[in-house]
Amino acid sequence: MHLIKNRGILHDGWLLINRDIERLLRPGEDGLLPDLPDKADMIVPTALWRLRREELLDRRGATGVWLDSHEHPEVIAADLHVLPVVAVNFAAVGDERGCVTARLLRERYGYRHELRAIGEVRPDRLHLLSRYGFDAFAMCADQNRHEAPAGFEDYANSYATTIMRASPARHFGDAQAGSKEKAAA
Repeated sequence: MHLIKNRGILHDGWLLINRDIERLLRPGEDGLLPDLPDKADMIVPTALWRLRREELLDRRGATGVWLDSHEHPEVIAADLHVLPVVAVNFAAVGDERGCVTARLLRERYGYRHELRAIGEVRPDRLHLLSRYGFDAFAMCADQNRHEAPAGFEDYANSYATTIMRASPARHFGDAQAGSKEKAAA
């Protein structure tokens, strides 16, 4: 799988655990939980993180956590210092709850490591998602990964307050005022 990070295309070495989750959450016939891969770098759902946190941290591979768009980042806030990557799953096109999650992670909880958008991530959303703090993007399988980075350039200005600009209205007002001053000169 490929990943867009720092506006470039990279090979994604992380294993996203998004299938067979139930199998990893419940004991088998022998009463034991299934083994987790020891060396793989994995991004796991919050349910698996909460149930098997210590075991995940004791592995040789790194562990990140992914939140569904309806999950509040508060559920992993105490562990952010040990998570090299947090992913937010966009379950549907147009579901922008993950943008709020990203902003909370960056501003309220001070998360400074990789913040990855997963799920229904489309090129025309890259600019918006990056403005909310995402710095890595796992594109939908049906998207052309070579054309996707152009999505960062789709929009030159933003009308929403984001982590990159606290007051866009003031920004646009300043730009318009500067244009009027030039025209008057």
